[in-house]
Amino acid sequence: MAKKRQPARGILIRNQRIQWVNVLVAILVLGSLGWSIKAKLLATSEPSTTVSKPATPILTHTAFIQKLVPDAQEMQAKYHVLASISLSQAILESNWGRSTNATQNNNLFGVKANAGEKGKLMTTQEYHDGDYHNEKQRFRVYDSWHESMVGHARKLAYGTTWDKNHYQAVIQATDYQTAAEALVTAGYATDPSYAQKLINIIQKYDLQRYDKK
Repeated sequence: MAKKRQPARGILIRNQRIQWVNVLVAILVLGSLGWSIKAKLLATSEPSTTVSKPATPILTHTAFIQKLVPDAQEMQAKYHVLASISLSQAILESNWGRSTNATQNNNLFGVKANAGEKGKLMTTQEYHDGDYHNEKQRFRVYDSWHESMVGHARKLAYGTTWDKNHYQAVIQATDYQTAAEALVTAGYATDPSYAQKLINIIQKYDLQRYDKK
């Protein structure tokens, strides 16, 4: 006796009838899977257009000093600015190269921009009337720390637009204590303890050893 044929069973066909609902579901699933695979392939094959800006490296105190020593000694030989003064001012003004002025503008010495010079408006603290005040000032923008070192030395060597001998006492000083006091007398900074801060930095890190005799 012949075995009775069982009706076809399955997800798409049941009792010899197409299950259209299941067919539509299958089509949607396959389409979604195909799109997902295509998207992953495109993501791996196409280069990313996002360029991450490298973080400014944070130097140790020793590394920061050693990075600036060659320029500081060059400035002393060429413009007669003691290397210890250049180094201590760069440390104090830029907070070891970590200030916004140093990282964004390559400005190590807090040099302000004159009319016609490349500058950027920034908030700074100025001391007057017996207290510190936040003020907006335009600061010079340099292409490199080296350019900032040169700009600082030339400023001291050639003075201001109204007095070319404005910083001659700094240039003529043969020791860092005299040079630091001369900077304050000439009005380089408004901080009344500016000279002592420079002297403390020079003595703490023995920066006078870099002064060429």
